Amino acid sequence: MLKLYGGARSRATIPRWYLEELGVPYEFVLLDMQAGEHRQPEYLQINPFGKVPAIVDGDFQLWESGAILLYLTDKYGKSPLSPAERGILSQWILFANATLGPGIFVEASRERELPRLLTPLNEMFQQQPFVLGNEFSVADVAVGSILAYIPIMLKLDLSNYPAVVNYIQQINERPAYQKAIAGRS
Repeated sequence: MLKLYGGARSRATIPRWYLEELGVPYEFVLLDMQAGEHRQPEYLQINPFGKVPAIVDGDFQLWESGAILLYLTDKYGKSPLSPAERGILSQWILFANATLGPGIFVEASRERELPRLLTPLNEMFQQQPFVLGNEFSVADVAVGSILAYIPIMLKLDLSNYPAVVNYIQQINERPAYQKAIAGRS
């Protein structure tokens, strides 16, 4: 059975959410980050950087939430992806991790970056319910997980971005999201 390693409040919730969406059985291995379990030799064999999340799927090990999402899509997704479809998914997952996350969570640049990021997302969500159009995808897990933390952690005023607010509410209502992130078991 696939094992997902993470802390109680960590980015492991992102692949956990996607595993729930896919209905893939997995074991969540909760590491006590305060006690330093992620820095113990046993875990460092899985991720030498001592960061979470990481997965072990049979003999295969992988770390970094975005890489894990892409792997899960490739292995457990409903249909094979063309190179172009895979490229688009990669684009959105990398955007979430490398651009959207830092733009929202790095306080020094937040005031400048928030409108640059949320204005085009708001325009997009006015036209379509999900990142890639009418169907929920792994791109929504990547982007949605970052956006959903805004009202939880930052309490930013999103009144200028009503379509983004609607998207966040829509994401929050998904049963897999509720189980993996909102419940934070």
